[in-house]
Amino acid sequence: MTRAKLLIGGLVGLVVLAAAGGWYYWQETEPVDKRGSAQDQFDSAAEPGEGKPAKRIPEPWPTFGYDLQRTKVSPYDHRPPFRTRWRLDALDTLEFPPSAAYGNVYLAQQKGLFFALDGKTGKPVFKRKNFKRCAASSPTLANGTVYQAYMDFEPCPQDAADPTGFIVAMDARSGREKWRFKAQPIESSPLLRNGSLYFGSWDGNVYSIDAKTGRKKWSYDTGAKVNTSAAYYRGTVFIANDDGNVYALNAATGELVWQASSQARFGSREFFYASPTIAYGRVYIGNTDGTMLAFGAKSGDLLWSRPLGTYIYSAAAVDERRVFVGTYDGRFYALDAATGDTEWDRELPAAGHSPPVVMGGLVYTAACSTCGSEAARYVKMGDRDSAFAFDVRTGSTRWRNTDGKYASPIVADQDRVYFTGRSFLYGLEPKAHAGAKAKTSSKRDGVAVQRKRRGKADRNRSRRRGSVEP
Repeated sequence: MTRAKLLIGGLVGLVVLAAAGGWYYWQETEPVDKRGSAQDQFDSAAEPGEGKPAKRIPEPWPTFGYDLQRTKVSPYDHRPPFRTRWRLDALDTLEFPPSAAYGNVYLAQQKGLFFALDGKTGKPVFKRKNFKRCAASSPTLANGTVYQAYMDFEPCPQDAADPTGFIVAMDARSGREKWRFKAQPIESSPLLRNGSLYFGSWDGNVYSIDAKTGRKKWSYDTGAKVNTSAAYYRGTVFIANDDGNVYALNAATGELVWQASSQARFGSREFFYASPTIAYGRVYIGNTDGTMLAFGAKSGDLLWSRPLGTYIYSAAAVDERRVFVGTYDGRFYALDAATGDTEWDRELPAAGHSPPVVMGGLVYTAACSTCGSEAARYVKMGDRDSAFAFDVRTGSTRWRNTDGKYASPIVADQDRVYFTGRSFLYGLEPKAHAGAKAKTSSKRDGVAVQRKRRGKADRNRSRRRGSVEP
């Protein structure tokens, strides 16, 4: 009888242990799916986008994501169809989009070339060939200066011993170098605010340096590589690292305001490659575990969490209370910015790696046919790279192109759209805009002809009256 009781007790214990183990495994592998609310730390007045500039400004697209919050909302309302005015073969991968200022377009190619091109013609203003380092970031422009981040000497392996990198400041007209700030490799697109540049490095630090001199103001050690770009909102800098942590730092002092994290699984977290986007008083960021997250910008509280796919490498765009983001299993989502609910989603022909851009009621994104070839989880591979524009409200396809890959597919200035393919940059002009210019030009020509005719008739009448004109 005692043996039977012991046997039953042992079996019960095994069942309990198995159940506990199963519960633990489920808890560690099941992604957090939390619905948000517009009543919880949602500032509807903090609408993304600053509106169309009242006048022509010298830096119409000064940095990655357009603004300090990295919302990726264009203030210009260009819409397709587009006409190609020029094309640049950059000779290698364009991982991040260009920036536009002073009538030019500035672009870093992945293997060390840097281009400054006339926005109207595509002809070079200057070209730097001497960096010989990898670049995976966009330039930032202000006050006649271009700031560009560089990594180690190409081919820039991830496991190189003692890798180096730097931020360089160049004259935006000539390319003349002003200063360098040296660190380990830097993938962050520099963020400029009130004379300070903010960025992260492989050495785990977030830096603030003086934009005029390149001297360090402060640094904050996160303990792991920082590949993301910083965003700014109300005195705070937001950035994330490879340990799966998001940091809010005081922009003036570098002191930690709060720290939040992605979901831990078996004691570890997957990394952040996507940069944060700030809107409605929230921080929106996707993790490589495939989850889109929203944190309170003031508190760091997790407000919603949506598992979307196998990987998220794309930084989000936010506009009209929608969060737009792509996943590596080939889906593109429009999520409610308050709740995280899916408003619409569309299938892409390959992995979504490109940070989207919103312009003129459309959201532009690109599909990468070869991204994730060595991934541990499913990645949708394709036959070719491609780019799309979807209606922001309905998700209907309004434009497509057979180029595009990593970078945000478009940036813009007052006159043109600049489309980034795998290794080509295109200068596009809206056909309606071109037509309007032609119509205006024709009208001006007509007026000139009429004036010329009237002038000739007046001179003939004068001659008949015997007067002499100079």
